[in-house]
Amino acid sequence: MPEGMIVKALSGYYYVKPLRDGSVAADEEAVQCRGRGILKKKGQTPLVGDRIRYVLTENGEGMVDEILARESELIRPPVANVNLAVLLFSLREPDMNLNLLDKFLVHIEHSGLDTLIVLTKQDLEEDAEDDAASEQVKALYERIGYEVLITSSFKGTGSDELRERLAGTVSVFAGQSGVGKSTLLNRLVPGLGLETGEISMRLGRGRHTTRHVELMDIGGGALVADTPGFSQLDFLELGVEELSVCFREFIPYAQECKFRGCSHLHEPGCRVVEAWQAGEIADSRYEHYKLFHQEMKDKKRRY
Repeated sequence: MPEGMIVKALSGYYYVKPLRDGSVAADEEAVQCRGRGILKKKGQTPLVGDRIRYVLTENGEGMVDEILARESELIRPPVANVNLAVLLFSLREPDMNLNLLDKFLVHIEHSGLDTLIVLTKQDLEEDAEDDAASEQVKALYERIGYEVLITSSFKGTGSDELRERLAGTVSVFAGQSGVGKSTLLNRLVPGLGLETGEISMRLGRGRHTTRHVELMDIGGGALVADTPGFSQLDFLELGVEELSVCFREFIPYAQECKFRGCSHLHEPGCRVVEAWQAGEIADSRYEHYKLFHQEMKDKKRRY
């Protein structure tokens, strides 16, 4: 029974590329498959990125017979077996949203993926003050331990560095709508021709130009999932007690807190609060931690 990888899911069909020596056969046509009913009975839903076993049917299509063990799984966006999350946030149009960036980082930390933060639209920065602000954001997240790359699809800045970083990975592109995900992918792969959307200046938001998850081969052994833009994320799949470990700079201090299970909000002897007060944890990060903690408590009460 042949093995393959689901590279696209659309309207109940799974598009599967064969695997050759463990790698996707990029030069072969995808086989259009349905999922066997037994998968639903087992409570299994195939995802883009899944490595599967399939059988060919007489009409040239196929059936997904078995989903192989996953190395990773994301709920939003629904994609499996990625090993790198590329979070794209624009410096302008829409303006940088650190609250949303930190919310994405919490979800990615919880999933256990490596993270690359890509700051887009450098060409829209208007003056030296804007440049300083973007470098400040870059320095903030690099100090925490994240990789950060500043790009401009218009000028081509950062494209070569990004292409090198993606080589040999299965990565997921995610971020706020309108930040230029499709534009950047078009820059990475000339002739790709992904649809891009204009920014609504009145609303400050972008139209959702990507309507399904699809893995694209961009060369160099790199597969990229271009995903629908999300302006909202929730914490329903995350326990409130897990939140602090998703702020990676909290971890060394949390181990020294006076009380086990410290919430890092009001307990005496909290080393995380002391570190924040001493300027060792950024104000924006700690404020977002408190906001997310409250949001999670509110959602738990409602559900």
